[in-house]
Amino acid sequence: MDYERYDRIRAVQWCGDYLRLLDQRLLPQQEQWIECRDASAVTQAIRDLVVRGAPAIGIAAAWGVVLAAQQAQPLEPALAMLRAARPTAVNLMWALDRMKSRIETGNDAAGLALEAQAIQDEDLAANRRMGELGAALIAPHSGVLTHCNTGSLATAGFGTALGVIRAGVAAGSIERVYAGETRPWQQGARLTMYELVRDGIPAQLIADSAAAHLMRSGAVQWVIVGADRIAANGDTANKIGTYQLAIAARHHGVKFMVVAPSSTVDMATSSGEVIEIELRDPAELLSTAGRRTVVEGAQAWNPVFDVTPASLIDAIVTERGVIEQPDETAMRKVFG
Repeated sequence: MDYERYDRIRAVQWCGDYLRLLDQRLLPQQEQWIECRDASAVTQAIRDLVVRGAPAIGIAAAWGVVLAAQQAQPLEPALAMLRAARPTAVNLMWALDRMKSRIETGNDAAGLALEAQAIQDEDLAANRRMGELGAALIAPHSGVLTHCNTGSLATAGFGTALGVIRAGVAAGSIERVYAGETRPWQQGARLTMYELVRDGIPAQLIADSAAAHLMRSGAVQWVIVGADRIAANGDTANKIGTYQLAIAARHHGVKFMVVAPSSTVDMATSSGEVIEIELRDPAELLSTAGRRTVVEGAQAWNPVFDVTPASLIDAIVTERGVIEQPDETAMRKVFG
């Protein structure tokens, strides 16, 4: 695997006494960095989508705890503030729980920094492993469709679903790549296409509403997505629009793959029915790039995640292995 070509972006960078984040709201027009110098700034960056993607959110939050410790701030309030930044992605809670466990051993800021760095390094290693495992499932000459952004921008590097695509392209099994635009923040259009173009991977952007038509054409053999939380029975919460892709894929005989690190698996959540779905400001739907495009007086409903039932998923890929036809029994064999 040529990681020099396919793994060059690092959107979350620790600089010793501050956290440097690539502002993903401005891509691809501007590559601008934000410096977070305390836990409050990290919380705001997570809430405002400066940093997004479940693994990257968890990594950033871990560094937010380090900043609080460096500044001798009370750590319990900092943990609570960071935890409340976004409710759906379990990686945020997982990373903060891991930092809390380290705090309970009496470690100082230096010890917490080692833990945060371990979280970041382990995510990168997991992504590269998942890339290998997921790509091995894909037959030669395949076309794939992905949704939202699951690449280096959303993780410590390489990516989850986009990591599988990178590995599949490098291995020669993936010949065609399509990315849905992902309204309303257009992470697919702005971020996934940005990463694919930087890597020199030929890809085509499609409107979200063109996905079923694309599948019917026979151009796609796999839909490959990430996850923000995977329940004990295999139900998966991911970016809004994922559920309808899974339904269309099953109807057209297209396989559906979820790629996420084990930190995304929440065995304490029995099913997707009990996952809290984040609702964001309706203004995000009523405007484009900050400019209102819908008539005044119109209202909107803006859930940013949905849940895909395990029955519509052909494979869940984690660094621990591949779970085909996931259900509660299969999940417990791997995650206990």
